[in-house]
Amino acid sequence: PQLPPPLPQLSGLVVNDALLSKLRAIYKDFNDEDALWVKQTEFKGGAPGGPPLATNHDVKAVEYLLKHKLSLLSKESGLEELMKVKEFIHFGLTSQDINNTCYPLMILRFWRSVYMPKLVQIVYTLDLFARKWGDIPLLARTHGQPASPTRMGKELMVFVDRLKAQMEQMESVPHCCKFGGATGNLNAHRVAFPDRDWVSFANQLAFSLGLQRLQCTTQIEHYDNMAALFDAAKRINTILVDLCRDIWSYISFGLFKQKTKAGEIGSSAMPHKVNPIDFENAEGNLGFANAIFEHLAAKLPISRLQRDLTDSTVTRNIGIPFGHTMVSFDSVLKGLGKLKLDEAAIRGDLNNHWEVTAEAIQTILRREAVDGAYELLKEETRGAVVTEESVASFVNKLEKHATIKLSPSVIAELRAITPSSYVGFFAPGQEVEVWASTKFGHALAPMLAAVEEQKKALEGCFDY
Repeated sequence: PQLPPPLPQLSGLVVNDALLSKLRAIYKDFNDEDALWVKQTEFKGGAPGGPPLATNHDVKAVEYLLKHKLSLLSKESGLEELMKVKEFIHFGLTSQDINNTCYPLMILRFWRSVYMPKLVQIVYTLDLFARKWGDIPLLARTHGQPASPTRMGKELMVFVDRLKAQMEQMESVPHCCKFGGATGNLNAHRVAFPDRDWVSFANQLAFSLGLQRLQCTTQIEHYDNMAALFDAAKRINTILVDLCRDIWSYISFGLFKQKTKAGEIGSSAMPHKVNPIDFENAEGNLGFANAIFEHLAAKLPISRLQRDLTDSTVTRNIGIPFGHTMVSFDSVLKGLGKLKLDEAAIRGDLNNHWEVTAEAIQTILRREAVDGAYELLKEETRGAVVTEESVASFVNKLEKHATIKLSPSVIAELRAITPSSYVGFFAPGQEVEVWASTKFGHALAPMLAAVEEQKKALEGCFDY
């Protein structure tokens, strides 16, 4: 909503598009010269039009810059009134009313326009691969050992589901600001203009920026919701570390190959190498980001009494973990774009491990009330080299067994079991665009645009 001037002292100022354009130019055209003016005011003093002595306070230095800019503008015809209102810059406020509004606003805009669109590209890519490879059987490994077969598509869809869940949680976290004066009570506003509804004004201001104003604070925001965002970002990064390690392992097993590019070198010593460096780079950046997110989430909600300065020096580093996260997102996308599924290697891996059919066989035998079915298979397969032939021989023994009586149809069921056929259920679920349309609000449009961009980037990705 448009915020009207709340005070009679501001009523002489004619607010129109021309004035707003000039005022907004102060930040839109902010340049190195302006930055140097602020730093000189903070550390030395004596900047043109500024105070003679150093402020030793960054926000106060910015306030002086804005007043200086208004003084310059007031020299223009029709803008003389600006000289009368410049003292209402930072009126009744403390520096944290500025910082605790601008940081959440920067995070919100970054989250909507950069973070979520890039993350949804990873989710879309994994979802696309999961659907494409939904019928490709895969030897599972638990504790590093061969286990009941699964599907390559389903294993990738695990990460899709995990990331979707965390993105929904992140969407539910409110982006909050603090705007309440020196100790959160709007004391100065009330003493100067006791007849004004400053609480409603502050709420409306926050709402106009897309933020929720915290109603009861000390001098600073309590950072609980911001910490929740950092924790959510950390969980997403942890999921991606898990993904990177799994893909790295599949490449190591030879189940994925990587597309090569003319001129690229994998090793300075070994010409044959095609290393999974994108997933390794992503893992490193994700880990570094998480270390900072961990500290931000643990530190920021803690401040002595009504405020100490420890949050100020920490919040200056908020961009660092997000920066490393974005680098890692790009690395994950680059790595995924290089993958080539080797179906022959995957099926060969399965066919080398017929012992994984033991679970299927013993489960059918238990269904048929065969006493000690589990133990029968354990004796036959545990620690042994199990082949297609040895499994067939075991089924033949069952068929001719003196005390275990199985019908011909059950024997046929047992003979039909192979590592490739014993894969269970897999249902891909909602496509990414449909899911996003039901879960996200303001972030939806850039997310859907990012999906379309990724579709184009992935054209021909299965042509190998």
